[in-house]
Amino acid sequence: MTSPLLALPGAVAGDGIDAGVAAHYGSLFGEQRALAAGEGFVDLSHRDVLRVSGPDRLGWLHSITTQYFEGLEPGRWVSALVLSPQGHVEHAFAGVDDGEAFTAHTEPGRAAALIAFLERMRFMMRVEVADVTSELAVAWRPSGGGRYDLVPRDQLASYAEAAGPAAGLWAFEALRIERGEPRLGIDTDERTIPNEVGWLAGEHRWAAVHMDKGCYRGQETVARVHNLGRPPRRLTLLHLDGSENRLPAAGTEVLPEAGGRAVGVVGSSARHHELGPIALALLKRNTDVTAPLVVDGLPAAQEVVVDPEVGLHFRPQR
Repeated sequence: MTSPLLALPGAVAGDGIDAGVAAHYGSLFGEQRALAAGEGFVDLSHRDVLRVSGPDRLGWLHSITTQYFEGLEPGRWVSALVLSPQGHVEHAFAGVDDGEAFTAHTEPGRAAALIAFLERMRFMMRVEVADVTSELAVAWRPSGGGRYDLVPRDQLASYAEAAGPAAGLWAFEALRIERGEPRLGIDTDERTIPNEVGWLAGEHRWAAVHMDKGCYRGQETVARVHNLGRPPRRLTLLHLDGSENRLPAAGTEVLPEAGGRAVGVVGSSARHHELGPIALALLKRNTDVTAPLVVDGLPAAQEVVVDPEVGLHFRPQR
């Protein structure tokens, strides 16, 4: 989907899967500062949107995802994952129920696969699943700590007038990376389990895995690593050397400064208005949290997002 807000003054389109919205409107750091101060909005209308309706929708979603949907009150946003039987993250979405339907958004181009999975899991449940990307657009506002809005697509222009000033995706991404919040398909891969990237309840406010609910696909892996083991990898915030005007591409290997084999890969990266160039990376759990690293020739220092010893902090009572 290409946003009509690309017609706003100064708008420069993003690239890749983010090409449908503005990367910035001419002032990257000014837009970041406005968002950090709780002002403005971000156009995320390139994201896919789906709706789940029917009287069984909440109990059904409760049974097949990582989130606690039973009794979900209208108006409360939640995040959820669909895992493989081995516990690997296959889908991620965030949404809200209005008392009649649950409406969610996911990464651009990913709704079709998510809907196909949901359709296979319907069985005899009274639910209906539909792609409503052509009807609804997503926007984000920083007020109240951050909130998503679902906007009728034909009303985006009037929404922008009321919610302005507009900030581009680069500003939004810089603040997301600063928070240590992962993005599906960029900061994750086909082997990622929720424990590695901070998606467990109690770790961060964007948690997508409820730890006190019934069985769901992949739960055994999540519970085993949480209770008894350690995540094989850990999400880390990297502070990159800013002496060169470049950022590492997603998928770039992370190397020890002292030399040797790669210890991980970079996902998202951005220029932050206060921290300078930063990135998220998935590193091997046993990488020393104080070890200096190198990414594409750029020195990098670590800031812990996921504790490599998280499994040691919990032991079941006999």
